[in-house]
Parts: sequence; C-alpha cells; structure tokens
Amino acid sequence: MPTLNIVLVEPQIPQNTGNVARTCACTGARLHLVGPMGFVVDDKKLKRAGLDYWHMLDITYYQDLDEFFSKNEGPFYYFTTKAPQRYTDVQYPDGAYLVFGREDAGLPEKLLFENQPWCVRLPMRNDARSLNLSNTVAIGVYETLRQWNFDGLLEQGHLRNYDWK
Repeated sequence: MPTLNIVLVEPQIPQNTGNVARTCACTGARLHLVGPMGFVVDDKKLKRAGLDYWHMLDITYYQDLDEFFSKNEGPFYYFTTKAPQRYTDVQYPDGAYLVFGREDAGLPEKLLFENQPWCVRLPMRNDARSLNLSNTVAIGVYETLRQWNFDGLLEQGHLRNYDWK
C-alpha cells in the first residue's frame, strides 16, 4: 500500500486536528503535527473529534518546521489559497507529503515563494477566504487516494440488517 503523509503546521483548533486525525486513521495516512500548536494533544475537544480512532494513527510530532524538514525528504505539496495551480493538476507519488498551514494564517509566504511549483489550491469563489482546514485535508487526501485507485482501502460497505444481493 502506498504511503501518504499529512502535515499540519501549527494547527490552532483542536477539533480540526481531531477531524484530520480521524481522516488519517480511516485512510491509513500518516499524520505529522508541527508545532507550536494552539492546544495540548490531550485536549478533550481533540479527542472527541477523533473519537476512538487514536489507536489507529501513525502520528509524529515536531517542535517546528526546521525539525520537520530535517527529518523528512518529501516530495512536499503545499496547499494554499495563494497557489497558481489546482490540486487536481498534480500527480501525487507514493510517499507524498500534503502540507497544510494554520487555520488563521496558512503556511509561511517565504516557504510558498521558494516552492511555487509545488503549491496547489482548491478552486473557490473570489470573495471567499478559505475552506475549513479539515475539509481541505479530506479533499486532498481523497484526490491522492483516487489517483492511487484507493489501493488497500475497502471500497464496498455492508448493511447491518440486510443483504445487498
């Protein structure tokens, strides 16, 4: 099964991080949390949003972006409202890192400027600021998994009390 990495840089809202953690647990994506964060990891809101999926997570913590980049080689794809290309214009390889910034500030502009070819955006209306972080992550994750033909994921569900046949 290919490896997908989700990186949250300085997340500030525990519920968003909990929702992203749940998306990672359900899809097998690895989660990387880069500090400083706006909450502590044992925050009740964080746990509530992730429910009982925490045992399914492959999660790594970093003090800051310098530590993160010193320990990971990429390729990195930076999700930002400022990007010149759409997230669907990219072919995400095995081992890709989808990188997302703070809810209130996004990723550092210097980082974006230095990595313009790897910056991607979700199309939206001109007068809208941005989508919710956890929604944006889910869209990026599922586009990548779609490109990988959902390798290793269950594609058919089952009813509890009925049989589809």
